Amino acid sequence: MVTCSIDGLVIGLGAPSQNLSGTLAPTIGNLTNLQLVLLQNNNISGYIPSELGKLPNLHTLDLSNNNFSGQIPITLSHLEALQYLRLNNNSLSGTIPSSLANMTQLSFLDLSFNNLSGPLPGLLAKTFNIVGNPLICDAGAEQDCSRTRPMPMPFSLNNSQNSQPSGRLKGHKIALAFGSSLGCICLFVLGFGFVLWWRQRHNQQIFFDVNEQHREEICLGNLKRFHFKELQVATNNFSSKNVVGKGGFGNVYKGYLQDGTVVAVKRLKDGNAIGGEIQFQTEVEMISLAVHRNLLRLYGFCMTATERLLVYPYMSNGSVANRLKAKPALDWGTRKRIALGTARGLLYLHEQCDPKIIHRDVKAANILLDDYCEAIVGDFGLAKLLDHRDSHVTTAVRGTVGHIAPEYLSTGQSSEKTDVFGFGILLLELISGLRALEFGKTANQKGAILDWVRKVHQEKKLDMLVDKDLKNNYDRIELEEMVQVALLCTQYLPSQRPKMSEVVRMLEGDGLAEKWEASQKAEATRSRANEFSSSERYSDLTDDSSLLVQAMELSGPR
Repeated sequence: MVTCSIDGLVIGLGAPSQNLSGTLAPTIGNLTNLQLVLLQNNNISGYIPSELGKLPNLHTLDLSNNNFSGQIPITLSHLEALQYLRLNNNSLSGTIPSSLANMTQLSFLDLSFNNLSGPLPGLLAKTFNIVGNPLICDAGAEQDCSRTRPMPMPFSLNNSQNSQPSGRLKGHKIALAFGSSLGCICLFVLGFGFVLWWRQRHNQQIFFDVNEQHREEICLGNLKRFHFKELQVATNNFSSKNVVGKGGFGNVYKGYLQDGTVVAVKRLKDGNAIGGEIQFQTEVEMISLAVHRNLLRLYGFCMTATERLLVYPYMSNGSVANRLKAKPALDWGTRKRIALGTARGLLYLHEQCDPKIIHRDVKAANILLDDYCEAIVGDFGLAKLLDHRDSHVTTAVRGTVGHIAPEYLSTGQSSEKTDVFGFGILLLELISGLRALEFGKTANQKGAILDWVRKVHQEKKLDMLVDKDLKNNYDRIELEEMVQVALLCTQYLPSQRPKMSEVVRMLEGDGLAEKWEASQKAEATRSRANEFSSSERYSDLTDDSSLLVQAMELSGPR
C-alpha cells in the first residue's frame, strides 16, 4: 500500500511478509517526503541503497529478515529524523558506521544476526541489539551487544500531547491517493502493496513511582508505565463487560486510553505473588525486546504492591480460534498465511531471541489476527524464559489439553520442540476448523486426533479432514503438504520433530519431500521392531479420561 498525505505526497511505503524478491531500487531516494518504510520479512536482496540517506523526514526504517548484503550505508547517519532502524537478520558485512553514534533521535537500533565486524561505536540509541555478529559479540562480551541503556529525558506535557503512540495506528490510516506520485512510485516499487504502520518511540528510562500528573511519561525502554488508576478508567473499573479473554494467567480486558487508543489489558492473577519488582521489571523488559512482525508487541505495563498488568495493542479481528468458528469462513489462502506467520513468530522466539523464549501454549486461541489477518503470536514470555545456555526447563506444566506434547505432560520438561508439537496441532486446527478436543466425536473420527489424521492420510482420504466451510475451495497438493508438516511436528520423540526454522522452510516449499521421506523410513524401521508408533503412544497419554480431567486443570496462558 502506498500511503499519501492530503497533498498527494507519498509518506509511507510498506509490504511486510509478502514474499517479495528482487532489489530495492536507488530511485527510492526521490521520494523525499517519505516518513516510513516497512519491507521486513521478505526475500529482497542486493545492497541497501545509499539513496535512503536522502529522505530527511524518514523516522521508521525496517528492512529486517531479508537477504540484503554488503555494508551498512554511511548515508543512513544523514537521517536526522530517524527514530527506529531495524536491519537485523540479513547478510550485511563490514563495520558498523561510526557516524551512527551521532544520530541523536535514534531510539531503537537492531543490527543482530548479520556478519558485521569491527569496533562497536558509542551508540546513542536507548535500545540496541547486535547479537549474532560473531566478529563483534564473542561469548565474553555478549552482555554489551544487547541492552536497554538508561537515558533520562526531561518531561514535557506538550511533547506528550503531540506524540503519537503506535497503538493509534488505526486512527492514522490516510486515504490512498493516486496521481502523479503513484507514477514516481512505479519506478522502484516492484509491484509492492504497502501497509501503514505508525511507530513512535518516545522513550524514557525512568522506573519509579511519580506524581499523578507525570504518569504517562514514565517508561522502561520502549514501554510506557501506566498508573493503575489510568487502567481502571480505561477498562471501566475492570468491568466484566470488558472481558475479551480468560486464561490461566488472568483475564484480558478491552480498554480505551485517554487519547482514544484501544488496548487489551491483561490483569495477571495473584499479582503480588508473581515476584518482586526487580524480577518483574526484568521479565517485562525481556518481553519488550522480542520485536517481530508476527509477535504481539508489549505496549506497556503497570505494577503496584498488589497488581501486575500488561498492556497490548487491541486486535480487532480476535483470535484464530474465534475466527475459525465465525462467518464468513477463513479462506484457504488466509489459513496458509496464518500458518506461515505463526511459524515465523515462533522461529524468532526460539532461534533469534537471547535468551530464547519457549511459549508452552501454542494454540489457535493464542494466535491473534491484525487488521490484515496476519498472524500475531500472543502470550509469549509469560511462561518460563530460558537462558540460552539451558537445553530445557522443568517446571509446572502449563498448556491446553490436546496441544500438550507427550514428554511435557509426562515429565514437565519443555523445550523448543514442545512448541513445535503445539504448532503441529494448530496446523490441523487450521485445516479442519475443529479444536483438538473436538476430534473423535463423530463416527468417522474414532480415536485421538493424530491417530485419525495419520489414518486418513495413509488412505488418501484427506478431504475428510478439511473444514466443510471451505466447500472444496482449497489446493489438494497444498493440503497434503500441510498435513505432512503437521505430522512431522507431532512425532512422539522431541528429537524427531523439526526445528521451527525447518518448519518455516517446509511451509515455504523447501525440503518437505526429503524430511517426509526420511520420516517414513524411520517409521518403517520402528514398525519392523514392533515398537509403538508415535501417535499410538501419544494416544496412551491422552485417551485416559482421568488424565484429561487433570490436564484441563493445567490450562495455561490464553
